[in-house]
Amino acid sequence: MRVAFLGTPDFALPSLEMLIRAGHTLSVFTQPDKPVGRRAVMTPPPVKTCALAHGIPVFQCEKIRMPDGVAALRAFAPDLMVTAAFGQILSAENLSIPKFGCINVHGSLLPKYRGAAPIQWAVINGEKETGVTTMMTDVGLDTGDILMAKKTVIGEDETAGELFERLAVLGAEVLSDTIAALAAGTLTRTPQDAALATKCSMLEKEDGHVDFAAGMQQAHDRVRGMNPWPGAFALCEGETIKLWKTRKTELPPQGTPGACLVADAKQGLFVDAGDGVLEILELQFPGAKRMDAKTALRGHALAGKVFA
Repeated sequence: MRVAFLGTPDFALPSLEMLIRAGHTLSVFTQPDKPVGRRAVMTPPPVKTCALAHGIPVFQCEKIRMPDGVAALRAFAPDLMVTAAFGQILSAENLSIPKFGCINVHGSLLPKYRGAAPIQWAVINGEKETGVTTMMTDVGLDTGDILMAKKTVIGEDETAGELFERLAVLGAEVLSDTIAALAAGTLTRTPQDAALATKCSMLEKEDGHVDFAAGMQQAHDRVRGMNPWPGAFALCEGETIKLWKTRKTELPPQGTPGACLVADAKQGLFVDAGDGVLEILELQFPGAKRMDAKTALRGHALAGKVFA
């Protein structure tokens, strides 16, 4: 089958690699190279790097719905289009090109968590399970018919980055099953129940702020959901301190959310979270590297201070 694959980040790689192994004739469409790091080194998307390594043609475009993107898709004449974290909105004209339409690999159990950051928001919101859904793409935002889905439990301490990696692999499995059913003529479509739909926005750096007054579980979930990007943080006497890893404890709170109840290099860092006490396992002070709390506290005094 001739498959136009539209994807950009690491999440899309297992799906692309599955299509390569399956022997489909592929053409890859992805975002342009972007500057990365303090030196702004122009860096290709992971999907581009993978495609070129396998000799697959790559087309990069700012907006695939513009005439050059439409022309490139038409020139390839795909039987099927597959999207996985592509990062662009497709037009009705784009969607009319492939014979069998467009299948999207989405990192949530639709119709829940439609939008740009479903994996991170599921963790931030304390969900116990999530999954991957394949859907027929339409002109709406993740509103197309559901094709297949697989669930997975979210670990109590699992970060968004760890879940991201697992769902990427699961997504390739669901996509493989979906295409097999399409080829066999047994693929079914289930319209989404719009009444059950929830939307999630793109993550902003400000979303990483940890409010210890919200409670131990919510603080823990926010730290997990913001790891690895954009990173959770709290303010302490004018300093922005990043919080990378936490652990819930059974210690009793003492009434001042954000207060550093214990903060020394031998015992570690324990913060009052209103209804419980959260242990900070890894953090990062301004201008310093990420490190475990005990090591970090050798050079920074937090005892008696309060995170805001």
